[in-house]
Amino acid sequence: MKFPNIFGRREEKASATGAMMVMAPGEAVWSNRDYKAFADEAYRRNVVAYQAVNRIADAVASVRWTLWRGETEIIDHEILNLIEKPNPLQSGAQYIQAKIGYLLLSGNGYEERVKVGQTVRELYQLRPDRMKVLPSDTGLPRGYIYEMNGRKHQWDMDEQTQDCDIRHIRMFNPLDDWYGMSPVEASAYSIDQHNEAMQWMQALLQNSARPSGALVMTGDTPLGDEGFNRLKAQMDEQYSGSKNAGRPMLLEGGLDWKAMGLSPTDMGIIEAKNAAARDIALGFGVPPQLLGIPGDNTYSNYAEARLAFWEDTVTPLVDWIAQDWSEWLTGGELMIKPDMDQIPAIVEKRQTLWDMADRATDLTINERRELKGYKPIAGGDALLVNSSQISLDMATEPLPDPEPVAPVVPVDLTPDDIKAWVYGASPPPLRTDTPPPKGK
Repeated sequence: MKFPNIFGRREEKASATGAMMVMAPGEAVWSNRDYKAFADEAYRRNVVAYQAVNRIADAVASVRWTLWRGETEIIDHEILNLIEKPNPLQSGAQYIQAKIGYLLLSGNGYEERVKVGQTVRELYQLRPDRMKVLPSDTGLPRGYIYEMNGRKHQWDMDEQTQDCDIRHIRMFNPLDDWYGMSPVEASAYSIDQHNEAMQWMQALLQNSARPSGALVMTGDTPLGDEGFNRLKAQMDEQYSGSKNAGRPMLLEGGLDWKAMGLSPTDMGIIEAKNAAARDIALGFGVPPQLLGIPGDNTYSNYAEARLAFWEDTVTPLVDWIAQDWSEWLTGGELMIKPDMDQIPAIVEKRQTLWDMADRATDLTINERRELKGYKPIAGGDALLVNSSQISLDMATEPLPDPEPVAPVVPVDLTPDDIKAWVYGASPPPLRTDTPPPKGK
């Protein structure tokens, strides 16, 4: 791996374990998981996994993307137009749905950019099962090969900048150096159990929607081979299947039909199906309430489940895509960010936080603005207190005795005025101004 330094020279620093990651450097390494089996068993045949993938993909596709240079938002830019219309065949939402679907089903996502000069004009999603990684002896990919209908196309990685027109994102895989691990792989047992339970229920429906019974011989004459085969063919043709449900049975030769109820094993299969469905939802990070799986599906739980779905599953995935696009599409010069203010589940939580901040009596204006996500303002560090409120101690204290009021003696009085006041006469009116001295 090569790193440019600030003095213009290049220093080479190779990974000590890079060469150990490849048994045969230069040869293509294919994913050791069967993507087609995952797509068929999980997405095409299992309604829980199908809906879980679609829920996550639709949620990410509903996010509005913004572009920033530092603290300044850019309203009109070619990158925003590219995200809105990545190629002539797909809209931005359809492109994101394919991106998330491939990532969840295979654990890997491959994206191709088409540049005209230095400007990215189009983006395309590539199927993971047709792509393979070309390792190098440094522990980093040296390129990618896409194969379809016997034709191959190769993209090479720039050795110095590690830049390529193919972008590979992958989920964490503790046992593979080059390919990610899909949630389908972690949920494989649960998906198989759910599919088997659905097949059992389908077979039950095709057999008159009830478990099989038994034909009991009431006479002493045994049933011969010819009679047994004839009776078996009659049961298969005339009494089995949903179209024959409810048809009366004509018995002969001392035969009696004994119906059987659901056994504990049959009843356990239905609960096992629901338990497997909850495990599949857990593997994808989707609350069971959002998928209609039987459980405590109250309105309050649904609202909390929707918020948890966005905070725990969708938001980390959206942030991951934003950081990856910012580096790959803009070279790190601009930042692509999701606008989470338009998400209903996030808005409801934010509204609750705002109400708590507005009702708080021990926070300054700037502290409240910080909780709301706004910048501080001048003069906002003062703590505002309601002047009509007093402490409980002050409210329970006894009122103090009134202070004696000293008589107010008017100024500039003549001796006759003072004498008349002392002996009970009405006091002269107080003057608001001082009269001039006598004799002037």
